Amino acid sequence: MRLLIVKTSSLGDVIHALPLATDLAQAQARIEIDWLVEEGFAPIVRMHPAVRHAVPVAVRRWRKDLFSAATWQEIGDARRALRAARYDMVIDCQGLLKSAWMARWAQAPIVGLDKASAREPLAARLYQRPVAVDRTLHAIARNRAVGAAALGYTVAGPARFGLTAPALPAELAEFTRAPFAVLLTNASRPTKLWPDERWRAVEASFAQRGWRSLLFWGSMDEGDRSHARAQGMRAATVMPRLGLEAVAAVLARAQVVVGLDTGLSHLAAALDTPTVGLFCDYDPRLVGLVGARCASLGGVDIHPPVADVRAAVEQLRAA
Repeated sequence: MRLLIVKTSSLGDVIHALPLATDLAQAQARIEIDWLVEEGFAPIVRMHPAVRHAVPVAVRRWRKDLFSAATWQEIGDARRALRAARYDMVIDCQGLLKSAWMARWAQAPIVGLDKASAREPLAARLYQRPVAVDRTLHAIARNRAVGAAALGYTVAGPARFGLTAPALPAELAEFTRAPFAVLLTNASRPTKLWPDERWRAVEASFAQRGWRSLLFWGSMDEGDRSHARAQGMRAATVMPRLGLEAVAAVLARAQVVVGLDTGLSHLAAALDTPTVGLFCDYDPRLVGLVGARCASLGGVDIHPPVADVRAAVEQLRAA
């Protein structure tokens, strides 16, 4: 059986769909799984051993230059590639018009969320097999439910992300020789942020253990804010800008990760690194960290206190 998963973005959403690939591979012994994903997140999909091919698209880049011939050439190439693959089924677990539009390029039966379950109800009109899934379930459980409906199996056991951590680039060895923590202090919107003085307090507790704290950043603005934040810390290093695969390699080797509601926090948990997630504007029951060695603190308009973060780190380290 040849099957295409459609989950293109964002990073956290892609990670939430990884257990779906694990379930599918276990339920169907003879299955070939490809995954349609935004080009920047393709390295994560390639870390899953059950995924044969990551099929990259560039919706974010296409939108910036929608009327250029080069954009439409790329779109045409992607459509032809999906048609040529001759999939038996497509699972669109994103539930958006853009994802449903791209899922149709494969010219195979599409299983997706029904109009009451999808984020954009109109997307359900493009599916041959719409599936009803409780909107109050965690995002991972919703993805797994769509797969179970598609292939007719029962979801069982905890979510398994199945990621194989990449090798550490040689140039990053100097940062990881001694015990270290990772602080993921940046997020996509201001309401997700945690006060700087609390970050400094957490970093100070790691410094007392003899751990260096590493800070990552993506945009130039995040880089500037990370450097300013680190100035008040005792043993912090702002890392150079790294690709997603290199970041994953570092996260997999950390003593602990403390991070905001961001894709990298979910990635750390998926790599089975002890991870504490700080949720300041969203309900962690819907999108919190999932795994045997993680904890999600906070909620809507709740900034977790430093004492709770320290206690969570102690519990994860003890376990």
